[in-house]
Amino acid sequence: MTTKTDAQRDAEIREEDAPSQETAETTEATEPEAAENAAPEAGATEDDEAAEAAAEAELARLAKENAEADRPSGVGQGAAAIVSVGLGVIAMSGSWLGTVASARESLIGQLNTSQSASVATQVSEVYGDSWHAAAVVGGVFSLIALLVGAFVLVRPAFGAPGRPQAIWIKSVAWAGVSLGVLGLLLAVAKYSDLLLGLPKTS
Repeated sequence: MTTKTDAQRDAEIREEDAPSQETAETTEATEPEAAENAAPEAGATEDDEAAEAAAEAELARLAKENAEADRPSGVGQGAAAIVSVGLGVIAMSGSWLGTVASARESLIGQLNTSQSASVATQVSEVYGDSWHAAAVVGGVFSLIALLVGAFVLVRPAFGAPGRPQAIWIKSVAWAGVSLGVLGLLLAVAKYSDLLLGLPKTS
């Protein structure tokens, strides 16, 4: 009777230990599967982060390019400064338009002056008016050169903030302004006969 009881106890103990062993085996079998599943998830997370970083970098690059494209390039200001210098040079050296205006005034003076007019009248009508016409044309060119150069210099005050004007544009604009001022002074001196006035006749 005692032997049977021991055998029953051993069987009961083995039955009680069997679920524990099965649980341990299940846990041991589940742990590698969980580790295997966790590894791809970690890799996928890293890939997602790398993709997000690349997308943000691309967006930042596009935004920078758009901002640079929206900024004024300064080409127009440079062209205007060069035009100002050109007009100043034309005003100082003379132009085709001034030559035509001078010749026209000379022809009109000849037509309006009679042969019996005095020498002073003939000189004034034929040569004086043509000289003054050339001075007026030179003064107009000088004034335009001055205005264009001044516009280029003050343009940054009304443009995009934080974008300074190129040094060469400022230099050329100042040259245009200087030529415009000199041309205006010369035009006034020529028109008022302070410079190369008409000869006096007795």
